[in-house]
Amino acid sequence: MARLAYFIKKSSLAGSAQLSQLFSALESHGFSLYRVPCEGGIKSGTLALLSLGGDGTFLSAAPLAITSGLPIIGVNFGRLGFLAQTNASLLPQALQSGEYSLQERSLLEVKMDCECPESFFPYALNEVSVSRVSASMLGVDVKVDGVALPTYWADGLLVATSTGSTAYSLSVGGPICTPDSKVSIIAPVSPHNLNVRPLIVPQDSRIDLRVQSRDSSSVFTMDNRNHIIPAGSHIEVTTSRRKLQRLCID
Repeated sequence: MARLAYFIKKSSLAGSAQLSQLFSALESHGFSLYRVPCEGGIKSGTLALLSLGGDGTFLSAAPLAITSGLPIIGVNFGRLGFLAQTNASLLPQALQSGEYSLQERSLLEVKMDCECPESFFPYALNEVSVSRVSASMLGVDVKVDGVALPTYWADGLLVATSTGSTAYSLSVGGPICTPDSKVSIIAPVSPHNLNVRPLIVPQDSRIDLRVQSRDSSSVFTMDNRNHIIPAGSHIEVTTSRRKLQRLCID
């Protein structure tokens, strides 16, 4: 019997009739299921990781899929479904018959010169960003492959993958890119200098960020994970050699 791991973020979903119906259908098609936390617990012989919820749940489950090398399936029980696109009713038959495909999604990898918490995970699927902690704007010095850009004076700045072009980047006016586009997006958040706009650069570029602020710290995010970093921190963003494997129903 093939194993499927599943991840749930919302406890209210765990006992729902929708979920019970999905589990019964999967078991009747020859699959056994077990629940995993963010930290791990993947058993041998596991076919895939099911993310049960919306896009927020998918992003929370992604680090587990990346570290284990398992393909992840986003089953939509939430609101947004850019990543969690799979209809639960189609899943059991598609998995049993093999009517699915695997997509590789690029990841951003981060290195910083400041102390990171033990839980720090250096990969992001959608984007990384820096943002202010008070009313004072940030100055973000950016270099692309060693070439300096004009300083971004803004509430923040993000670097997004093509997958993340429909997430935070879209809300700040960034372009929509197909997921297989080999690009990264640099986009300011509420810029105060109007001559700066979102910028597309090749995916293999090295992007260096350094934050200027009147405050002693700023907020650094990687997808839905937040960290407080000292002002003046240097952040290096590159495209990782590691990929996220996403299982899609054909």
